[in-house]
Amino acid sequence: MAAIKSFVVYFVLAAAAIIPINAQLTPNFYEKMCPQALPTIRTVVRNAITNETRMGASLLRLHFHDCFVNGCDGSLLLDDTANFVGEKTAIPNNNSVRGFDVIDEIKQAVNTACKGNVVSCADIVAVAARDSVNLLGGPCYPVQLGRRDARTASFNDANANLPSPFSNFSVLLSSFQSQGLNLQDLVALSGGHSIGLARCPSFRNRIYNDSDIDPVFAASKQKNCPVTGGTFNTEPLDATTALFDNQYFKDLIASRGLLHSDQQLFKNDSSDSDQLVRKYSTNPISFASDFSASMIKMGNLNVLAGNEGEIRMNCRRVN
Repeated sequence: MAAIKSFVVYFVLAAAAIIPINAQLTPNFYEKMCPQALPTIRTVVRNAITNETRMGASLLRLHFHDCFVNGCDGSLLLDDTANFVGEKTAIPNNNSVRGFDVIDEIKQAVNTACKGNVVSCADIVAVAARDSVNLLGGPCYPVQLGRRDARTASFNDANANLPSPFSNFSVLLSSFQSQGLNLQDLVALSGGHSIGLARCPSFRNRIYNDSDIDPVFAASKQKNCPVTGGTFNTEPLDATTALFDNQYFKDLIASRGLLHSDQQLFKNDSSDSDQLVRKYSTNPISFASDFSASMIKMGNLNVLAGNEGEIRMNCRRVN
């Protein structure tokens, strides 16, 4: 096991070396400024996951939903005001994205540890996502740091840019390509559904109407997700929802993907997507390596750095 972990770390670091990186970001950004920053983030994340395992998946999803709307700039964290409508109430986020209180707790703890406001909310979200994955059994990839926080957000772009759980394969791939990501990124990052839960409305149509689903699996989910009602009932996204592993891909091959968008990655043919799913289902090291590389790549999307944006004192509002 130690050999596997060391191989994954080596591969991830090697992959990071060949991924285009924003020249103003570095994993060591806070090393001299506040060496306590990253350990402090990890401590709060660990406590949050100990209190509620699902929170790890929620923090990972926060990072994804932040990055896919005009870049990894913490815009998702901004609350609405009398003169401003942010991203929290957009359809893909409303009553769905969670973990904001944990980010607030991290921000307060980091400001105390650093004796000042030096760590951006965007960086906190990125590191919290990585720590969540790692604490639940996944890889510990290097997070590029030095992001700055946006002073605005976009309700409309959140509605337009975030993939839906009802999306077909072509829509999913187009959504990722519009962000500069590719098919491998799509399949690897979808493996983030190795952890977490989904609410009934997001998979109801699949378990009652899709044909590419194991009937026994569908029937088991119908017990907790009726044709009407059950809005806040949840089901795990894979069979080992508290562990970040490659079970998600094994479930897809067995036609047990919970979301329509998940199962779209595996059609049981010779497509490139199918080949990636098959590879990850049998090679957890390959999945961990590719997931890490794709997370680093996604984390560099349209970041603010240098003198751009700001470092928010409170992640919910601009300074």
